[in-house]
Amino acid sequence: MDLNTLLETTVVGLGYELVDVELSPRGRTIRVFIDAPGKENGIDVEDCAKVSNQLTRVFEVENIDFDRLEISSPGMDRVVKKAADFERFAGQDIQIKLRIPHNGRRNFQGELLGHKDGKVGLRLEKDEVELEFTNIEKARLVPRFD
Repeated sequence: MDLNTLLETTVVGLGYELVDVELSPRGRTIRVFIDAPGKENGIDVEDCAKVSNQLTRVFEVENIDFDRLEISSPGMDRVVKKAADFERFAGQDIQIKLRIPHNGRRNFQGELLGHKDGKVGLRLEKDEVELEFTNIEKARLVPRFD
């Protein structure tokens, strides 16, 4: 079983959402970002410890070689990757970087309008655009501080 499948299976099995995984260049540090969408106050230290303890045991059984395992909440500026996330966070501000430019631009920031038919809607200052979901290289929420 590959690492991503192992992480997804374990984290989801514990009742959390796997948001993102980062590996250090040599794969010695594994950073896992988890969320609990139904939990009012988000991820806390106990959640991170629970996932860390379980993953450590699973890695031992599966012979996954690593030096350090870090478990964290995705933070307010969380990465948005899955189509369902683009729907879930509609109405929030987002930064999107494209693989291939759209109308001469690769970077966009605006209000997320959602995901429909393989396209992500975005309200910019002066107009709205639809971006191909498969062309999104990176997307991250932008927190609002009023």
